[in-house]
Amino acid sequence: MTDMNQTGAAIAIGPRIVASGGFDLLYREGMALIEEVASYLDGDGRAESRILSREASFVYATESMRLTTRLMQLASWLLLQRAVNEGEISKENARSEKEKVQFSATPSERGGPGYEQLPQALRDHIDKGDRLFDRVMQFDALERGKMPVLDAGVANGIADQLARLKAAFGRA
Repeated sequence: MTDMNQTGAAIAIGPRIVASGGFDLLYREGMALIEEVASYLDGDGRAESRILSREASFVYATESMRLTTRLMQLASWLLLQRAVNEGEISKENARSEKEKVQFSATPSERGGPGYEQLPQALRDHIDKGDRLFDRVMQFDALERGKMPVLDAGVANGIADQLARLKAAFGRA
């Protein structure tokens, strides 16, 4: 995402959005989710997992491990970005460190045998983790000065609006 400064040169606004208060909200939500999931898995989740069928118990172990791994990866990203925003490390150092964090692939579909038997609380945490991951990826794209990935309908709508603005202001 770019805008024009007074001299007509393009300036990246994505990094400014990332450094703004929007990141602070994402950071707080992310860290709260991490604490919430840890508390759940150590408490109610542990008790709920004991009464699951064998099949669901295996799925529970797999999904809770996948969720924990994903949240730790997200925590690394969030902590690095916060360090940049607070001037503790350079963007270049953070980028180098962020590239070492390999995010786990999000399954294209959730479910399968035993998934519906999982406690609703775990499934809710998985959904929240997936949404947090999507938001972090959008922030990461903005921080890199790239347009975040949007679904086709939204992207087409934005492209249409940008085309109209360019036409209205005489820029091709």
